[in-house]
Amino acid sequence: MKKRIAVVAIAALMAGCLTNVGTVSAAEPTEITFWHYMSEDKEGKFVNEAIEEFNNSQDEVHVTAQYLPREELMKQYTIGVVSGELPDCGMVDNPDHASYASMGVFEDITDLYNSWDEADFMEGSINSCYYDDKLYGLPWGNNCLGLFYNKSMLEEAGVEVPTTWSELEAACEKLTTDTCKGLAISAIGNEEGTFQYMPWLLSAGGSVDNLTSDESKESMTYLKDLMDKGYISKECINWTQADAEKQFASGQAAMMINGPWQFSGLSDDAPDLEYGVAKVPKADDGDYASVLGGENVAICKGANVEASWKFLTWITSKEESAKICEAIGRYSPRADVDVQEMYKDDPLNATFAEILPTAESRGPSPVWPEISEAIYSAEQEVLSGQKDVDTAMSDAQAKIDALDK
Repeated sequence: MKKRIAVVAIAALMAGCLTNVGTVSAAEPTEITFWHYMSEDKEGKFVNEAIEEFNNSQDEVHVTAQYLPREELMKQYTIGVVSGELPDCGMVDNPDHASYASMGVFEDITDLYNSWDEADFMEGSINSCYYDDKLYGLPWGNNCLGLFYNKSMLEEAGVEVPTTWSELEAACEKLTTDTCKGLAISAIGNEEGTFQYMPWLLSAGGSVDNLTSDESKESMTYLKDLMDKGYISKECINWTQADAEKQFASGQAAMMINGPWQFSGLSDDAPDLEYGVAKVPKADDGDYASVLGGENVAICKGANVEASWKFLTWITSKEESAKICEAIGRYSPRADVDVQEMYKDDPLNATFAEILPTAESRGPSPVWPEISEAIYSAEQEVLSGQKDVDTAMSDAQAKIDALDK
């Protein structure tokens, strides 16, 4: 009798379970946050589109993006590592990566990376994510600098696209008028200023490690001479790279030093402008030089590592990397993406794709922000007339030598 009652009870229990199977709700996706500094009205819209695509592609992880201006985002990383209030993952300018990794902002993902079958990045790009022989992020998008030139202005002035410093100076002389400067650059007092100065420094044979060499001083002297002759606006010490783009788009500059992220801005600001892109002119006895720019992505301390890794490996995968980098004016850092083949029918992007492999990185160094500050401060001091080249470069070198590297 007892045995029969037990069997009936078990059967009833199983029946109840089966009837409830259809009412069990699916688990909610894991929520994570992603910080970035891509402007909402430009590159940011493509970031948001990519994140929406990721969220719709699976139901395990849901990403919420938050935009912060670059300087504010960097500040919040510094504050967050102390307060414990960090996002799950975020963006970082590649020369700053080692610095924030050294502060403890990012998680060590070395083991995750080594077990990722699809890991295939260019050496220079992935190296920017290392600190103390451990990996703290993934490269997300690369760029570099080139010379933009107004085709009509050069043609009317009878000027060929300059390839050397002497040719650039001669071109500026012919192109500069009462309403138009020959060249627009950004020499602002932040990382953008250092970024824009680096091609001149490197082409002359100068070095961040020796700012007092004749070659290093030659590069600064050259820019100061262009300004003194009126070929570069004195206002460039206040200009961001976006401001330089505005000068070029409005016809107030015949040429500018800038990067491919400005294509969308030029399309909006001057849709009928006919322009070309070339390598940054080289020192007369030097080599062409450009500098590697772009962003990395990383998982923050205390984050949901598993969910964040799922998102970051998706957004840096071969297919997604090629797609989003093309949209936001970057070039994929992946070795398995043939960037030159992608842009073989696009002269503007093809030029940058040609420049990119030889672009040199800034750092990586945990004290790069301090090194950069010494460099852009020297440039500001020289271009504003506060110090002569010898004094400014010597003072900058002394600051760098005093750093605990």
